[in-house]
Amino acid sequence: MHIEMTNIHKSFGANRVLTGVDFDLREGEVHALMGENGAGKSTLMNILTGLHSRDDGKIVIDDQETYFSNPKEAEEKGVAFIHQELNIWPEMTVLDNLFIGKEMTSRFGLLNMKEMKALAKEQFSKLSVTIPLTQDAGECSVGQQQMIEIAKALMTRAKVIIMDEPTAALTEREIEKLFDVIRSLKQEGVSVVYISHRMEEIFTICDRITVMRDGKSVDTKPIPDTNFNEVVKKMVGRELTERYPTRHPKPGEPVLEVKGLSSKSRFEHVSFTVRAGEIVGVSGLMGAGRTEMMRAIFGLDSLDSGEVWVRGKQVQIKKPDDALRHGIGFITEDRKDEGLILDFSVRENMALPNLFSFSERGFISGKKEKEFVDSLIKRLHIKTHSSETLARNLSGGNQQKVVIAKWIGIGPGVLILDEPTRGVDVGAKREIYQLMNELTERGVGILMVSSDLPEVLGMSDRILVVHEGRITGELDGADATQEKIMTLATGGQ
Repeated sequence: MHIEMTNIHKSFGANRVLTGVDFDLREGEVHALMGENGAGKSTLMNILTGLHSRDDGKIVIDDQETYFSNPKEAEEKGVAFIHQELNIWPEMTVLDNLFIGKEMTSRFGLLNMKEMKALAKEQFSKLSVTIPLTQDAGECSVGQQQMIEIAKALMTRAKVIIMDEPTAALTEREIEKLFDVIRSLKQEGVSVVYISHRMEEIFTICDRITVMRDGKSVDTKPIPDTNFNEVVKKMVGRELTERYPTRHPKPGEPVLEVKGLSSKSRFEHVSFTVRAGEIVGVSGLMGAGRTEMMRAIFGLDSLDSGEVWVRGKQVQIKKPDDALRHGIGFITEDRKDEGLILDFSVRENMALPNLFSFSERGFISGKKEKEFVDSLIKRLHIKTHSSETLARNLSGGNQQKVVIAKWIGIGPGVLILDEPTRGVDVGAKREIYQLMNELTERGVGILMVSSDLPEVLGMSDRILVVHEGRITGELDGADATQEKIMTLATGGQ
């Protein structure tokens, strides 16, 4: 399938999102689509698949001018979209999620469970996925839900698959398996639009790249004819001198100590310390228990045993309010369901954990609230039409910045970051890293869970590696390598 999109324009009210984008996709190629958060990448693909209508421009598919009226029609014609924000029904089983709206039936009109299970197992085998088909999807981790979405798209036998940040919640091993699947799809003539902020992936798996900036396409090139620095400059309109800012850590006294934490079937005998002014990275394969540990420390999940100490005093944290009272903030990996209230404005989301700081005699000072929110929007370079814009109308990366902003506002002593740059562009990543540096310079202790090994290596002063619910090793940031981390993450010594 050959697709040409020419001079595409789109506005949402007064907000001009696309102002003349050209994009073409050849049969059997993997075409990277890159740009800063809010550049219009997802909007462009939503126009292609019929979720949004274009204001101007032309779409030609296989020499025929074609416009889909909705994503279901696009999928029926061979164009599937794996969205960055997952479309999972948590109360339904994994099998039900895979076939929702596409159920297979017998000649008598009954569900053909045998055939559906066989096809699901075949796709899971290709992706090396071992999730039980009878398990409720809501019980799966974000990474597992991502693999369900990928399997669902592959089962449509699509000619074009659009992947929007497909590896954001996956481990290195799962990414390699996905790349194997993409390579086999290419050999079958399937085309892939690959939207990602992970530069290593773009140069590993893609054939061509189109860069967008401020709603326009600024360049299209074969991958061998460009490089990291050139792509970044075209994305952000300036040079980025370093990918990871230099750190000069001066660790102080312990701000967080956990001793012998255990939670049945999730993790056991977990002990570590975070000091003021340091970043402790937490690495491991998907399902190893990293997120579960962080949720328990913050009081979202229960503990069976163990102790939590904050600034030298043992504390009882049974719910998030307890954690907040002790100066612990938590940026969850699941911003859509846990990090934001999507139908609240940017202002309301940022203000929620911080209401006490601009309340006077039980009343909220609108002036103080506005100053607080405006300063954070400016500080984190959040792209929003106004502070009253609904959170759901922001790009994924800008939503992530709002989540970070609301927790910074409480002035935490300990900040837990679970996949802090998931779905965030390279320029915004740099801003988040600089913000992390600023926080540690003020004495904040940071726990950073990340599936991005270069990020773990680039930002961590120490690295804890988790395997099957246990910490199997601790590495000094200066001496750590991807090989050492992966050895510990897979149970080696």
